[in-house]
Amino acid sequence: MAALAVAGVASAQSSVTLFGVVDASISHYSATSRDLYNGVSYNAFGFPVYNPLYVNKGSVKTSKTVLANSGYNSSRLGFRGTEDLGGGLAASFWLEAPITNDDGATGVSTFARRSTVSLSGGFGEVRLGRDYTPSFWNDTVFDPFGTNGVGTNLISTANGFNPTGGAGGFGGNLNSTRSSNSIGYFLPPNLGGFYGQLMYAFHEKTKYDPGLATPNVASNSRAGRYVGGRFGYANGPLDLALAYGRSTVADDFYAGTTGNVNTLNFGVSYDFGPVKLFSELSQAKLKTEVDGNFVVQPASVPSTKLNGWLLGVTVPVGAGLIRASYSAVKYKTGNTTNDLFFNDQNNNPKANKLALGYVHNLSKRTALYATIARVSNKNGAALSVANQPFANNAANVFTPKTSSGYDFGIRHAF
Repeated sequence: MAALAVAGVASAQSSVTLFGVVDASISHYSATSRDLYNGVSYNAFGFPVYNPLYVNKGSVKTSKTVLANSGYNSSRLGFRGTEDLGGGLAASFWLEAPITNDDGATGVSTFARRSTVSLSGGFGEVRLGRDYTPSFWNDTVFDPFGTNGVGTNLISTANGFNPTGGAGGFGGNLNSTRSSNSIGYFLPPNLGGFYGQLMYAFHEKTKYDPGLATPNVASNSRAGRYVGGRFGYANGPLDLALAYGRSTVADDFYAGTTGNVNTLNFGVSYDFGPVKLFSELSQAKLKTEVDGNFVVQPASVPSTKLNGWLLGVTVPVGAGLIRASYSAVKYKTGNTTNDLFFNDQNNNPKANKLALGYVHNLSKRTALYATIARVSNKNGAALSVANQPFANNAANVFTPKTSSGYDFGIRHAF
């Protein structure tokens, strides 16, 4: 009976496809922290104070060599299908699971990469489920390395990294890459090169009426919600797009506050033939906003910004492709503390990254690849290749400085 049921479902589809990617690499990651204190500190008035007895502790390096996956394309296994409903309408599904082919530990246990059902026609497409957020698309489309492996641009790395060690990415954003429980709308493809999408993701929190019955628990009312959109133009060698996303990362019902990460980015690429150029500008802003009347909030709640930019290039060489990118990010705080003499209190953390790579296509589905990358941190930024951890810094002796890594691998798609 089970076999007949499966056969019945399959026969009702116009097409059903099994697809996937198996990507494996030998990879190495390292991260170096240094003791930057030279015996000089500054008092409350900004004057230098020298400690001749201090002995600099040098540097500490962490490193590891692994058999990794997803160095060129993300390893995955998926099923997708379409049914022609007539009159230009079609129903589709897409179930895509991440796999870790290096150890086999993760298989089709979840469809966390994408799990959607949709209805499409002349009006466009309405898509329901878990999918990429509009604000993430520019990070990956305009990155020569496609946000995979050690070459992933720093904009994507920083947006997916929480410096405080908490859950989620920058500011605790759980929607930096994908959103669950979402409704998406995509413009039809016949608009002369113009394209776009809108997305709303439900927070699925319980609402109480009257409101004072709401439990006094942090992030109990709105956290998890996402609203965003992306619109662009692609024609011939030119592709450009502007995207915005607003992700609710925290809320306090009785204080009347909501924490949001607002992401705005713009990307453009142009294919000259011998070379293809990529670029992106991005800003993510963590801001606490007043949205209730239970308490009087301060006139200004400091916000934190994450600004980033990217320049990249790909160069076809026979059956191969050379890839390179340079990306940089800077954290900016909303605090306005004045600096005193030599005591620079507003040195904002920042980092930059250089990545180089080569892909050699053995066929349309199989490729060999090699990538190297290096990250340089300044003023306390702690970004690294493949999120390689820096040495334990409990005593605040060592400051994260550099991180490097490489991938040598093979990718097969089916």
